[in-house]
This record gives sequence, C-alpha cells and structure tokens, in this order.
Amino acid sequence: MTDSTRVLVVDDQFLIRAGLVGLLRAAPGIEVVGEAGDGTEAVELAARTRPDVVLMDIRMPGMNGIAATEKILDEAADPPPRILVLTTFDLDEYVYGALRAGASGFLLKDSGPERLLAAVAVVGGGDALFAPSVTRRLVEAFARTPGAADAGGGQPPPDLGALTLREVEVLKLIARGLSNADIAERLYISEATVKTHLNRTMTKLDLDSRAQAVVVAYETGLVTPGGGA
Repeated sequence: MTDSTRVLVVDDQFLIRAGLVGLLRAAPGIEVVGEAGDGTEAVELAARTRPDVVLMDIRMPGMNGIAATEKILDEAADPPPRILVLTTFDLDEYVYGALRAGASGFLLKDSGPERLLAAVAVVGGGDALFAPSVTRRLVEAFARTPGAADAGGGQPPPDLGALTLREVEVLKLIARGLSNADIAERLYISEATVKTHLNRTMTKLDLDSRAQAVVVAYETGLVTPGGGA
C-alpha cells in the first residue's frame, strides 16, 4: 500500500455516492481513485485503478455487489483490494453472499462519518473490521440454510481435507469468534503462529478474507450455529 489509502466508491444512487466521495476526499490519507454506479463499471474501474479499498453497495440493478465482489477479487493482481460492503440491514443475505465471495466486512449506510473513515482505515490496513461476534452472528443467520449457496454465487464450500489438524483447530476457533490472542492462549502457541496457520489455511482454501474463512467453517459443518467452541 502507498502512504494514502486508494478508495473506489460504488453505489447506484448518485446522491449517496457523491456524499461518500465528498467525505472521503476531505479526509487526510485517503485518495478517491474512482466512482461507479453499478457492478459492471466497478469491475472495470477496479482493474484500471487498482484501489486498496472498494466501498461496495450491495443491492444494485444489473450486476449486484456480490457478483462484482467475486469478479473483482478473481481478476485482481496481488495484493487484491479489500471490499467493504455498504448495506441498509446488518442481517442481510446479500451481505452474507458478499462475505462468502471474499468481502472483508460490511458497514451500515446510516453509520456516521467517523465510523466510515475508521472502517476504511482498518480494512485498508488489512485488519478485520468487526469484533468476530458480529460476523459470526451474520453467518449463523444464513449458513447451511436453503439458498445459502445461491447467495454466494452457487459455489460449493471448499474441501477441508488439505488442512492439517492444527489448521482445522485454528479455523474452528476463528469461526467461534475468538481473536488471534484468544486462540494463542487457548492452544498455548504464539500469536505469530496463529497468523501463520490462518495464512496457510486461507492459501490452501483460496480465501480472500478472515470473514470468508468464518463462512467456510460454517458451510462445511466444521462448526454449527449455537455450538460451543
């Protein structure tokens, strides 16, 4: 990443998009590299401008935010952009589909300016946006339910057979909402080792975000809604 965080803004409503662009341009350390009114335009601009963060409206006519997220990440050069989904409702199957496709997190459209700018900074820096419990609550609401695969583009969950026993253990604890520090304490290993296991897991399963790893853990049945850690 450069000194400034490069952001692409995607929203089909002009006034909302203009407001986001204006807010971001006024903030130090952020460069708006483009704005798009639909998913197709977002994919084209992402390939051309190579942003660090994409603010992605989820419900748009034509190519929606789920399809655009998946296509952007599939076609991106390393490092891929972080996708931050904009939504009206936190428990939204479209948001679940975007997380399944590799989005790094989601943000409610009625969040204040400070929350938006903080979210862009956090996601742009490569960190998880929310406390794991928030992603867990969303995933538990939709994973392993009829239509869940369709919400994420119809792709089946990956096979966990390539993972070591320790990698499976770490993935299970991540899905249960534990932080890296909590996992390190639980397994008597260092936080650096936890990160190594997670990075290897994400590489083996071709995952783009920690949230996507949580989705996979539920969809494969590694963990079940309401189950204990």
